[in-house]
Amino acid sequence: MYDDDLTTLNPDLEFADPLDDLEPVGEADGPRYDPEAMLPLLVSPDPQQRMLAARAFCELEEPRAVSALVGLLDDLCPLVRVSAAYALGRNPSQGAVEPLIAQLARDWNGYVRKGLVWALGNAHDARALLPLMDALKTDISAVRLWAASALAQMAQVTYEAAVAAIPPLIEAMRQDPVPAVRSNCAWSIGQLCRELPSNVVYHTAIDALIETFAEDDDLGVREDARSAILKVGDARGLQVVEEIERDGLFF
Repeated sequence: MYDDDLTTLNPDLEFADPLDDLEPVGEADGPRYDPEAMLPLLVSPDPQQRMLAARAFCELEEPRAVSALVGLLDDLCPLVRVSAAYALGRNPSQGAVEPLIAQLARDWNGYVRKGLVWALGNAHDARALLPLMDALKTDISAVRLWAASALAQMAQVTYEAAVAAIPPLIEAMRQDPVPAVRSNCAWSIGQLCRELPSNVVYHTAIDALIETFAEDDDLGVREDARSAILKVGDARGLQVVEEIERDGLFF
């Protein structure tokens, strides 16, 4: 669906946090950022200053920064946009959800979309459900990876949102070509199951985790599915895990 520079990166770089490669804003042992000094820089004409200020609010919680950060989501500089996205993830606001969704739909840069997906997950808002589901299904692998994790946050939104997140996660856990994405889907399904009552959706999700544990071609994915089952503590799932391990089928 997308054609950008992320498609040519190796997996280690592709799945990394894009902010990790940026130089620190200040000295590691220096004082914390001063929000009063950073706020004016968010609207600086200098893109370097805007980027540095936005990155500061990736660590600072400051509601006064939200409006300016939203304005930076469509900045011409992708480093400013990705910094603003992460900062809004650190400073979630209901008013930022629609701008985040709109930018996710149109941004050409995969690093930026990763940040947008992370911020939408942290928003704990039902409006983020459909965009995250779409990203899991259609985006590049690095964004799918983070969309899978972000969907686990629907457990903190509503029961309906948590239930709706299960089917696309199961589909991706079974079909995504990238093992890391499948692993994150297994983790998210486990997180959601811990918040669900014992109903049809819950049992369908547990069945999918058992299937992945027993049949996935990648040992790491199988291990993550196993871990999800153990953390949920489902009696039937635990029994199947024990039987498979006893029969020596896991390895």
